Amino acid sequence: MSIVEKAEKISITLPPDMLMSIKDTVKGGAYGSTSEVIRAAMRLWQRQQDEHDARLEAIRTRLEQSANSGQPVPIDDVFRRIEEKHKRLTGNLDNEKI
Repeated sequence: MSIVEKAEKISITLPPDMLMSIKDTVKGGAYGSTSEVIRAAMRLWQRQQDEHDARLEAIRTRLEQSANSGQPVPIDDVFRRIEEKHKRLTGNLDNEKI
């Protein structure tokens, strides 16, 4: 936290099991206070949100690149090509449907 930022005290309500877990963690010495535990949890949540946002942006970029990468191919042509390739790879060159 920078010098300019000021911490604000808030009140939260937690279920008993979460509260006990926080208190046990503090009592065990892993953190100095319940506030430290909550701040650590918030940092983790923020990092997860940032990673999620980055993944979504990467997907959007890939979809846009894909959409702009060439001429569309009719779906029937795609399935015909897949079927022909499958027949070549499996040695099934007759006209039977798979």
